[in-house]
Amino acid sequence: MDIDDYRKRVAKRRKKRAFQNLLLIIALILVLCLTVFAIFTLIKHTGKAAPVSSVTENSFAFATSSQAWESGETDVPPSLPAVETAKDLLAEAEQLALQYDYDGAIKLIQSDESLASSPEGLEKISQYQSTKDTLVRINPEEVTHVFFHSLIMDTSKAFDGDSRQNGYNQMMTTASEFIKIMESMYEKGYVLVRLHDLAYETTDDQGNPVFVYGDIMLPPGKKAFVLSQDDVCYYEYMEGDGFASRIVIGEDGYPTCEMKLEDGTVVTGDYDLVPILERFIQEHPDFSYKGARGVLAFTGYNGILGYRTDESYKDTNPTYEEDRKQAAQVAQCLKEHGWELASHSWGHRNMGSISMEHFRLDCDKWEANVETLIGPTDIILFPFGSDIGSWKPYTDDNERFAYLKSLGFRYFCNVDASKPYWVQMGQDHFRQGRRNLDGYRMYYNPDSLTDLFDVSQVFDPSRPLPVPPM
Repeated sequence: MDIDDYRKRVAKRRKKRAFQNLLLIIALILVLCLTVFAIFTLIKHTGKAAPVSSVTENSFAFATSSQAWESGETDVPPSLPAVETAKDLLAEAEQLALQYDYDGAIKLIQSDESLASSPEGLEKISQYQSTKDTLVRINPEEVTHVFFHSLIMDTSKAFDGDSRQNGYNQMMTTASEFIKIMESMYEKGYVLVRLHDLAYETTDDQGNPVFVYGDIMLPPGKKAFVLSQDDVCYYEYMEGDGFASRIVIGEDGYPTCEMKLEDGTVVTGDYDLVPILERFIQEHPDFSYKGARGVLAFTGYNGILGYRTDESYKDTNPTYEEDRKQAAQVAQCLKEHGWELASHSWGHRNMGSISMEHFRLDCDKWEANVETLIGPTDIILFPFGSDIGSWKPYTDDNERFAYLKSLGFRYFCNVDASKPYWVQMGQDHFRQGRRNLDGYRMYYNPDSLTDLFDVSQVFDPSRPLPVPPM
């Protein structure tokens, strides 16, 4: 699928949503007209209008306070009429309930005494409580973790026969494939959860730090999964090969992507995993557990998020300081929208095999060049699927683990596609294996992915075959 086909598909989906919104607006107008007609009919037959206190006073008070606020006579913004506030609270509570936060939905309704005691408020509270009572706790040790690299947006550029084609074919996923994978997992009942939802650090009775499993409650038949994306840096070598160029903050405040087209035009839209998944969750809010998003892992040597922020660019990048400022703002935006940020090492190194001297140096460079922009993180996703230990839990005798722990890391993820899930909880850390959903895995091990999707329905026909072996 090339970029024009993708843009047409996105435009078609948006046109469909716009049509659905138009129908909703028409329906609301009809309801309003019927309501007005009913009121006039009532006045005609009874000679009485509704009490002024129930209709006019709220509107008059709101209009008066709005005028005073806009003219600068008061610093206090106007309060919405009670009926609008109640509708907004109910709508917000419904969004929380759609993402399985029934406690949050109930608490929100109860925050307004009038709404909480109204028939509609009481009905919603009862409904949410009844649904909550049917939830079951998922087993944290049976949660799969899938991961991707940057999505190929234009296959005609990624698969153009140059020296980078084989690598893209092996390790990347096309946008078409990603969307189909998400659609299949949604249909199969998967729900996206945070890595921190699975397990978290607390203290025992003696005040010692200890990890415990989280309590993720979902409807019967639902299955939790974690998602991550590696190398969210938009490396220099990817330019012109059909990928997004960087993540930016959209006009709506959500993270989105820029992409440079053949003629040099820069367009903004759903051109990588982050905005595509954001859009998918907006359309399917029940795909996300309490607003969960994925884990985004950064190296540092080429900068992060498409900005050349590493210290090595200080003398060659004329927008170096501005790049660092913008990257930090985008990172904050991502966190505010539920994304978890992680280390992928600074130099994309095999952290289990490099010398301890280089191990420390790499960690220190990541801390200086990346963590200063994104803030503290306790997650590291090892490059190359490597690890710093065996299958047994880490101990402080492991020098590499001890150093990473001293830097604040508590969550460690390798790659293990041999089984649907691999989870391990140590006294002071949490480990999880990840499954690569890329060209190599789909071509050589399609049967290992049947719990997630049917490869024959997902595999992009524009991929050159055979996919090269590793």
